[in-house]
Amino acid sequence: MNEKEFDELSAGHALHALSDADEQRYAQALADHPQWQAIAEDDVQTAHLLAAASSSTPPPSNIRAALLAQIAATPQESDGPAEETQTATAEGLLRPPRRWVRAVFALAACLVLLVGLGFGIATLTSQLATPASVVALEEIQSASDAQQASVELESGAVATAHWSASVGSAVLVADGLEPLTDDQTYELWFVRGDEPVPAGLFEADAGNATALLDGDMHEGDVIAVTVEPAGGSPTGQPTSDPIIAIPTA
Repeated sequence: MNEKEFDELSAGHALHALSDADEQRYAQALADHPQWQAIAEDDVQTAHLLAAASSSTPPPSNIRAALLAQIAATPQESDGPAEETQTATAEGLLRPPRRWVRAVFALAACLVLLVGLGFGIATLTSQLATPASVVALEEIQSASDAQQASVELESGAVATAHWSASVGSAVLVADGLEPLTDDQTYELWFVRGDEPVPAGLFEADAGNATALLDGDMHEGDVIAVTVEPAGGSPTGQPTSDPIIAIPTA
C-alpha cells in the first residue's frame, strides 16, 4: 500500500466510513508504516473538532460559494477497474468509494477551519443546502443597486425578475405557473436587442419557481420565458412565443 491509498483509508477511518475489511487494511498499514501515524492523528483530530463544534455565529454571505468551489476542485473520480469491481459488490454498494470519502473529508477540513474562526456547523450546513437560486436572490436583494419588476399573466400567475448590475446576475421568481407535460420544460432567455440568449431551464413546483438565469446579465436585457421541448430548445432559439417578458430598462 502506498501513502496515497493510506490517506484515503485514514479519512474513511476518521469518519467511521470503512468496512470491516478496510479497517483491517488500515490497521495493518499503520503497523507496517508507523511514519503515517501523523496522517491518521490529523484526520482523527479534524473529525473530533468538527463533531465538537457548536458555535452559531452566522458566516459571511460568500461562504457557501467558497465551500462549493472547494468541492468542485476536489477530484472525485473512481480508483479505476479495481475500485469499480469493489463497489459492484454488495459490500461496496453500502459505502462510498474511498476517493469520495476523501472529498467529503476535504470539505470537513474547510468546515473545521471555519469553526476555528467562530462559524457554526449548523449554520454552514444550512447554507450548503440552500439552492443556488435562493442564494443568488439574497445576494441581489442585499445589493445597493437591486432592482425588480413584475408582470401578471393572463392565467393569473405572477412573475418577478430580480437583478443587480453590480452582482451581474438575475433571478426569476414565479407563482402560479401552469403545469407542463412530461415532454415540456420552461426555458429562460436574456433577450439582448433582437437576439435571444439561452439562460437555462427550470421546473415549477406546484406552480412556483425561483430560477437563477445562467450567464451574465447585460444592461437593458429583457428576461423572458418560453415553453420548450424537454431538454430545452433543440435549435438554441425559442420555438414558441414567450409567456413571460420583463424589460430591465
